[in-house]
Amino acid sequence: QVKECNGVKVPIDTSKPNPNEVEFDNLYLDMNGIIHPCTHPEDKPAPKNEDEMMVAIFEYIDRIFNIDRDCLDTKSDPSSPAPRAKMNQQRSRRFRASKEGMEAAEEKQKIRQEILAKGGFLPPEEVKERFDSNCITPGTEFMDNLAKCLRYYIADRLNSDPGWKNLTVILSDASAPGEGEHKIMDYIRRQRAQPNHDPNTHHCLCGADADLIMLGLATHELNFTIIREEFKPNKPKPCALCNQMGHEVKDCQGLPREKQGKHDQFADTLPISEQEFIFIRLCVLREYLERELTMASLPFTFDFERSVDDWVFMCFFVGNDFLPHLPSLEIREGAIDRLVNIYKNVVHKTGGYLTESGFVNLQRVQMIMLAVGEVEDSIFKKRKDDDDNFKRRQKEKRKRLKRDQPSFIPGGQFSPQALGNRSSPQAICNPRQAAFEMRMHDRQNSTTSASPNTSLTPDGSPSLGGGIKRKPEDSDSEPEPEDNIRLWETGWKQRYYKNKFDVDASDEKFRRKVVQSYVEGLCWVLRYYYQGCASWNWYYPFHYAPFASDFEGIADMPSDFEKGSKPFKPLEQLMGVFPAASGNFLPPTWRKLMTDPESSIIDFYPEDFAIDLNGKKYAWQGVALLPFVDERRLRAALEEVYPDLTPEESRRNSLGGDVLFVGKHHPLCDFIVEQYKTKNTEVVDIPPELCHGIQGKLTLNDNAVLPDQVVQSPVPMLRDLTQNSAVSISFKDPQFAEDFVFKATVLPGAKKPAPVLKPGDWEKTNNDGRPWRPQLGFNRDRKPVHLDQSAFRTLGHTMPRDRGMPGMYPNAVPLGAYGSPYARPLMSSQQQIPKLLSNLRPQESWRGPTPLFQQTPQRTAGAAPLLAWNRMLQSPNQFQPAQFQGLGPMGYPQRPEDRMDRGRQV
Repeated sequence: QVKECNGVKVPIDTSKPNPNEVEFDNLYLDMNGIIHPCTHPEDKPAPKNEDEMMVAIFEYIDRIFNIDRDCLDTKSDPSSPAPRAKMNQQRSRRFRASKEGMEAAEEKQKIRQEILAKGGFLPPEEVKERFDSNCITPGTEFMDNLAKCLRYYIADRLNSDPGWKNLTVILSDASAPGEGEHKIMDYIRRQRAQPNHDPNTHHCLCGADADLIMLGLATHELNFTIIREEFKPNKPKPCALCNQMGHEVKDCQGLPREKQGKHDQFADTLPISEQEFIFIRLCVLREYLERELTMASLPFTFDFERSVDDWVFMCFFVGNDFLPHLPSLEIREGAIDRLVNIYKNVVHKTGGYLTESGFVNLQRVQMIMLAVGEVEDSIFKKRKDDDDNFKRRQKEKRKRLKRDQPSFIPGGQFSPQALGNRSSPQAICNPRQAAFEMRMHDRQNSTTSASPNTSLTPDGSPSLGGGIKRKPEDSDSEPEPEDNIRLWETGWKQRYYKNKFDVDASDEKFRRKVVQSYVEGLCWVLRYYYQGCASWNWYYPFHYAPFASDFEGIADMPSDFEKGSKPFKPLEQLMGVFPAASGNFLPPTWRKLMTDPESSIIDFYPEDFAIDLNGKKYAWQGVALLPFVDERRLRAALEEVYPDLTPEESRRNSLGGDVLFVGKHHPLCDFIVEQYKTKNTEVVDIPPELCHGIQGKLTLNDNAVLPDQVVQSPVPMLRDLTQNSAVSISFKDPQFAEDFVFKATVLPGAKKPAPVLKPGDWEKTNNDGRPWRPQLGFNRDRKPVHLDQSAFRTLGHTMPRDRGMPGMYPNAVPLGAYGSPYARPLMSSQQQIPKLLSNLRPQESWRGPTPLFQQTPQRTAGAAPLLAWNRMLQSPNQFQPAQFQGLGPMGYPQRPEDRMDRGRQV
């Protein structure tokens, strides 16, 4: 729990036991889920520059580590050059992001001009470069700088944080090929295949992607937990034009900003709350699946682990990152439940399971898919009926709201205030003018709404001419996109293939080609989840999926992939996924290939492209109809510009590997230092007894972090590590033969976690009739603390009212967060924080500094605000090396909140 001393929040001692009553062995960070919310957050002001972004990433990782704690192995994996199947999705996302960004900027400028033309008030337009999130792609300077910053961050923490002193940290940056989450899974697979692997290792994976659940299940590790940000929909966002809350850009009226607080002290602050996290315990999900998938009277032995693999495989049909979902299977329509029911009905006839260790039995899959195909027509008709019923209910709701709406609501200073607003009432300014404006507004509304069918003359009197046509009752509904397929009508298959593929449904050869490509995709994805990348070159060459009823005769289709394929290099991937608008991240001559009309690959980079809504309502749900990149043509064009690369660009374009870091207190440290002293160029095995059972190969690293050598800070406002004691070395996972098969099974000796679910949890309500609620925390017998109404009233009276927005408990910007108004002054002449080097104590000392509340505050005239990430918070119970005297144990403050280090399990 975070403590305060004289108003200063004390950093958390991560060397103490985990307050969540669980200890993790391995912590894995899928950095994509960290980089994006730190570089372009949705619920708080964005960082002003790249340095602030890096510090925000450091603070985010600190917070995750504070939540998990006591892990023995930490692995960080930013996404790297991905398989070709994934690149198609990345290409679609980046082209969309570029197009939507330009359209949003144009729409914003258009609305701004309209408001100003009408005499509206808008703050001056802030001139700043728009952050292009496409730079978060392997090969860019941003990702290269991030890799340097993470190396610095790891070395800093190993030197200064006692909670890190026995950690083994493995960094797999953007130069190491593979997606972040799949590099993590490959590491787990290879470690658990070792004879001395602990089968009861507790894994914790931090990431935001939904497929992490499937990947976690695919490991068959019994102790696997996912930590992710809690999703809270409809978070308030300020208008991008007037910076006021309560409306979007399209609804902006250009009204003056109302006074915020008694003295307008909250004029430039947003109601910011610290992000909360949840734990997803896969052992609980396995309990649900075991009850759902258990089948009796099978003609073969029931194996729960095999049925879990089949369930993961069936989820691919409702959509994944590599294949479009089948037209008849929508996850929001209960497609997974439908597939499970069909699976349980048909599995008696299949003679066995659909999959085994990542390999598919196509003959059995065909039986499942044809069973889905038999009900496709009824699925489409039910979808249409449900959609019509939903529209009818929405129409009735709009009519009811319009009927019940008050005829007049006073606005401005006389507008109604919500109950519970404890802010002091404000005096009415110029009440006569305000009353006059309300009367005129009411008169205008009553005149225009008195006779909806009567046209008015310019002076407001009724016209004697013809009336205005009455609007239809549902005119306020949004226009519906045109649907030419009409899956609910006879002939839907012919219309689908004609509109989507521009071929006749009678063309059996083409339909079989589509089905074969989709079947290959299913086999590739399952292999990718269970064994690793089967082919770096394979991809699904169509924008749409076939029907389930087309899966006839798939049992004899080949499902093998070419061996020895290689991933794209980083800059090559950028050429494959970037639009021309993001070409500034590429070398000049490479960029020219995207824009030059004479370029041989100019057709890969359309300035505009169609988006097929494909039966959906919003553009982001549609299909971006982009041309597929021809790899041979791309490589041929790049051969001509490869000689133009500078040495730095050539380095960024090379594929790298993983790097292992340890601190001086780690048992493996002396072993690694000895390798550097003897300049051993041979590959050596990690002694597992020195590294918590981890196995792999070590080789010397050219850019190694070495003891007693200065670690340069890539962030100008952060100091160099002048007394470094950490060490790094290149690391490679254990290697296996190309045809080796990782068994998808629970390891011998693994202990099944204690059951969490109670009998009442299987129903929608508990035994007492109250709605079901998830268990909070890892201890099922732990009773949560509860405050009654009197306690809340006491809080409302005792808490300072000027700490937050009126009418709500404040969640002020945490100390140490960028943008915090609570910053310590810094001399304006001081350009950089000085290196705090102290020789008063030996390097091995872990004694703490003088607490901040005992230090004499220094204030100087002409001081400028100190950047918040350099605000040093001290605590007498924190320990650190002498070189960091005057600093907090994290080197710069974290962002603790009272509830921050408690994940909530669902």
